Amino acid sequence: MSTGQPIPSGRGSPPSPSAIRPFHLPPVRSDRLGNGLAVRSMARTEVPLVSIALVLDVGEAPVPAGREGIAVFAGDGLQGGTARRSGVELAEGLERLGSDLRVATGWDATTVAFTCLAERLDEMLALLSEVVREPAFPQDEVERIRRQRLADLHRRRMEPARLADDELLREMVPDGQPYGRPLLGTPASVESLDAEGVRAFVEERYGPVRGGLVAVGDLSEERVADLAARHFGEWGKQANDRADLSRHRESGGRKLVLVNRPGAVQSELRVGHLGPPRGTSQEDALRVANSILGGAFTSRLNLRLREERGFTYGVRSRLSLRRDGGTFTIGTSVDTGVTAEALAETMEVFDRFVQSGPSEEEVTQARDYLAGVFPLRMETTAQLAARLAELLVFDLPDDHHHTYRDRIRGVDAEAAGEAAAAHLRPDRAVMLVVGDAERVAGELEQAGLGELKVRDP
Repeated sequence: MSTGQPIPSGRGSPPSPSAIRPFHLPPVRSDRLGNGLAVRSMARTEVPLVSIALVLDVGEAPVPAGREGIAVFAGDGLQGGTARRSGVELAEGLERLGSDLRVATGWDATTVAFTCLAERLDEMLALLSEVVREPAFPQDEVERIRRQRLADLHRRRMEPARLADDELLREMVPDGQPYGRPLLGTPASVESLDAEGVRAFVEERYGPVRGGLVAVGDLSEERVADLAARHFGEWGKQANDRADLSRHRESGGRKLVLVNRPGAVQSELRVGHLGPPRGTSQEDALRVANSILGGAFTSRLNLRLREERGFTYGVRSRLSLRRDGGTFTIGTSVDTGVTAEALAETMEVFDRFVQSGPSEEEVTQARDYLAGVFPLRMETTAQLAARLAELLVFDLPDDHHHTYRDRIRGVDAEAAGEAAAAHLRPDRAVMLVVGDAERVAGELEQAGLGELKVRDP
């Protein structure tokens, strides 16, 4: 209800942003056990908690053809029991210690993490050691995971967004290269996995070499090194080879692909190409450029497709930088009737951005945003442990996160433009549509985006 009083001066416009507050992280202590296991620790004593992340140099990227998905499968099976206790007994042991285990397997590594009371750290590390050094993979647990995994793969084919993500990778990456398949594997490879094979994989690949133990929280850094040696110092070394994925190359130039999904009322649009590895010299400038193009809500792509044209609720671009090369992707969903228009607008924004580069005003806004949200991702001990784990996975320097905000704030328009020109390639992008071919194929052919290839999923 209006009071009839005039609005005080300055109340009719939003306040200007304040200066970015300082943010400082404690130093990272580095140790290494005799068997090669790296140890990274950071003291945060505000609360009596400790977060641990055990990093294993076991990812999906080096897995050979025919065994796709086995690294993820093995990680998922770690909580099924050990040589000394069943899965139920393991769950009860974790519950008594007031914690749980979180296992994540990606292309480059497997991470097993937990958070516990500082006074329980010794007991939790003993349990963690048992889980990764003595996993049992009982047959009933392997069968349960297999059924679940096959159902997940089937469901991915039924969900338009996931189907589009998988089909884009299939078109971007040449046959036989690991990044061109789903991380979970294929139905044929998952169907072939058995308990004996998973046990053999873990025995061969799990170990301390190129792995590490990360600890953050209310702890003595010297105690972390002692506990690591107690529970992992006798861990035998695993196979010492690391696959060379330098063959990670694009399959060709710019192309337009329509994956037919009859009756679809929306089209999933994807644009993408292969990108640089994590740690590339222009990474910070490239992150700023991506934020301007499509990585933030205020991006050029979102402004054009959502705000100006009303084609979508949102469009995003994403950098996924891995150890041996990454991907750059743009993704959104639109009404079937505007499929060709929306894709053409996407490519026009993409082309223009790479050709002309960002303005200094855009770079300033992106820098402030990236620097401003960074502390929000480093608030808890678990978040900090996850960030320190990245140091091990990607061979980054110990002060990588300490200097992040200064590096981001040092990016100018020239650097962002050069990074975009070097690493964003609309001329080599795959443009992929998952939609109703009967309704959209004709307009896509007339849009002047390239020769159209139509196929089934």
